[in-house]
Amino acid sequence: MWYLKTAEATARELDVDISAGLSSAEAKRRRDEWGPNQLAEKKKKPLIALLLEQINDTLIYILLAAATISALLGEVSDAVIILLVVVLNAVMGVIQEAKAEKALDALKKLSSPRALVRRDGKVAEIEAAEIVPGDVILIDAGRVIPCDLRWVESVNLKVEESSLTGESVPVDKDAKLSLADQKAPLGDRRNMGYLSTQATYGRGLGIAVATGMKTEIGAIAGMLGSAEPEQTPLQKKLEDFGKKLGAAILALCGAMFVVELGVAFAHEGRLPAGKGIVEFFLEAVSLAVAAIPEGLPAIVTIVLALGVRRMIARNALVRRLPAVETLGSVNVICSDKTGTLTINKMTVKRAACDGIAGNLDLLAPKEREAHRLLLEGFSLCTDATHSAGGSTGDPTEVALLVMGSKFGVEKDALLE
Repeated sequence: MWYLKTAEATARELDVDISAGLSSAEAKRRRDEWGPNQLAEKKKKPLIALLLEQINDTLIYILLAAATISALLGEVSDAVIILLVVVLNAVMGVIQEAKAEKALDALKKLSSPRALVRRDGKVAEIEAAEIVPGDVILIDAGRVIPCDLRWVESVNLKVEESSLTGESVPVDKDAKLSLADQKAPLGDRRNMGYLSTQATYGRGLGIAVATGMKTEIGAIAGMLGSAEPEQTPLQKKLEDFGKKLGAAILALCGAMFVVELGVAFAHEGRLPAGKGIVEFFLEAVSLAVAAIPEGLPAIVTIVLALGVRRMIARNALVRRLPAVETLGSVNVICSDKTGTLTINKMTVKRAACDGIAGNLDLLAPKEREAHRLLLEGFSLCTDATHSAGGSTGDPTEVALLVMGSKFGVEKDALLE
């Protein structure tokens, strides 16, 4: 519980000189001991395993049995059609999951930050994965915190922690703060910084105390990774339908076979032998195969795929096809607000300057010098950044920069 320790005690326990940082040799030794600063990922399943998952369904088993029996009865075309339906169903499911995995991998690459660290008495920028416990990390406005750390210096430092705590307002950090409550919640640990959160204002210096899966985000990832997958409502219904259908087909086969034997016995006064019994059995099986809805799995898959396409058009990434139907079965959603229902961005709506007050359309910086000075002043008095590639910093300051950009007032151009 590093938040209960002072900065000096943290440095002593991790055996690091704050002014010089770790040596390269010591950093390598600790990286070999602790591993890379990355969240563990489940081993990706091979293609054959993904295909087998797609056909692991009672209804599919019935279809495969029907295809086998059709082939044995000489109905090769029926067997081929059934097998094509099964293969199409499996391939569509695998393709969708593969697309979702590629999109997730792309998002992971975008989110992999670099970090400023003090090594061998010098400041260097390294990959976040290279950070080890004891590294001295430098943080300024706009930089993503690359690990869990104990602040040792903080100057007007504010950190946006909504991704971890749900708190939309940036939290003031205080390196000198000492906590006594061992059960202090994350939001109250103002002497700590956490992986994936972002500094929006000021600057700070911290000592890395946890990396990879040992971070708070890592603990959440571990819980998610250990969760057992559950069947969706649609999968449960189809599984139940498949079992009932299988039982009904077996019952139908048996009943048909017994009825034909009974009719033959009534007409001839004896049970048929040899070829007659085989023919009765094949007729019963043929009837059962005809009763199987071969197109049902394909129809379900196609409908779900159409749902996935519609959701992708609305920027919603669906990893597995059955999840679409699950969303349709939801009655109540319990959701955090920031970043889920809102995007944690602020926007300037009204302005008052030089006797004019109202919405932003009333500003005329090219005609009125006061309006131009207003926009330039707001743009220059911020630590935030804004460009076509994205924004960093305090949400209020970013909103002011966006307001200036709407009228052609760019902070970078003013600084030059």
